[in-house]
Amino acid sequence: MAYVSMGEAHRRITDYLNRFSDAVLSQDGASLKLLLSVSSNSPSLLSLADALNVFQDATRLIKHSDSYSQFAEILVPLFRSLHNYRLGNLIDAYQAFEKSANAFIQEFRNWDSAWALEALYEVAYEIRVLAERADRELASNGKSPEKLKGAGSFLMKVFGVLAGKGPKRVGALYVTCQLFKIYFKLGTVHLCRSVIRSIETARIFDFEEFPKRDKVTYMYYTGRLEVFNENFPAADHKLSYALKHCNPQSTANIRMILKYLIPVKLSIGILPEDWLLEKYNLVEYRNVVQALRRGDLRLLRHALLEHEDQFLRSGVYLVLEKLELQVYQRLIKKIYIIQKQKDPSKAHQLKLEVIVKALKWLEMDMDVDEVECIVAILIYKNLVKGYFAHKSKVVVLSKQDPFPKLNGKPVNS
Repeated sequence: MAYVSMGEAHRRITDYLNRFSDAVLSQDGASLKLLLSVSSNSPSLLSLADALNVFQDATRLIKHSDSYSQFAEILVPLFRSLHNYRLGNLIDAYQAFEKSANAFIQEFRNWDSAWALEALYEVAYEIRVLAERADRELASNGKSPEKLKGAGSFLMKVFGVLAGKGPKRVGALYVTCQLFKIYFKLGTVHLCRSVIRSIETARIFDFEEFPKRDKVTYMYYTGRLEVFNENFPAADHKLSYALKHCNPQSTANIRMILKYLIPVKLSIGILPEDWLLEKYNLVEYRNVVQALRRGDLRLLRHALLEHEDQFLRSGVYLVLEKLELQVYQRLIKKIYIIQKQKDPSKAHQLKLEVIVKALKWLEMDMDVDEVECIVAILIYKNLVKGYFAHKSKVVVLSKQDPFPKLNGKPVNS
């Protein structure tokens, strides 16, 4: 920390207090937002934190001033949060900010218009970020991380403030997205249901009236939830919406969406182009896609093994593992095409032994009974049209469209 004289420290503190008071009185939400951004490491807030380290009587200055005392319940803990954040005391910084945030919400309730929404967004963002950092400090000290859970409870109160009628309700989606980030981080995604119901079933909400940024984030997280629930048509709709409306300059956000949209598309039979995987650095899907194109079960299993940790962390491993049925379909289709070229009259009579040999060539050791079981599943799932001639161990393929396309529908539909 740079040396600050007592006089300079006093000047910095009063300057901040004046700006805070002016922002509220003039209903300048953009300026107020900047004054609440504890974790931003902005030069002005860092210099204020240095001043608070020198001038330790800021509380008295606030409480004994006609201009600032009305905001004392916000400002006193906010200053304490800034001071502790600057010193690296992240648990204390969070706890103080939570007190300031609760006081801010009480004031926000009393303001008739929605002028302070941007400032409220900043409070919602900061409560989550500071809670995450406080939990890391708790964990490093061998204590139970609990602050992020507390931040979730606080944001549910904020959601309740916004979910009524009037212009403030447009802020509900931003707070919902912050809640999603907390629930996904904590692994408590079931808690998302109540806020989703409020957004999607309440008549007071018109989804299209929300800001585009919030709609994209909302569709991304609800799309991920649909992936976990294996509701692939809904996941496709939501994630595709997020991709379509995402800022094209936000490469990182597009990559995050595609990380889940690609497995969904694969599950409904739509394969991405190689250039897309290269452009957004999603090369972990390259061999998965190649395996589907070639009908190469060995390549699919190798790809899943190579990137297992990555796919498990993303929650898409089970989705990708279920692509095996499509790979089997593609393999049988290739055998069928080769056989048709050699002897068109017998193309639709596929010996199970031939499939066994193809799998052995791919180093997949299966017997005829196992292959018969797999083909039966393919027929049941409508990936193959045909029937068995059990005595001769032959699958008789339909002469019309023996390998139906998924056409955007999941295999198990």
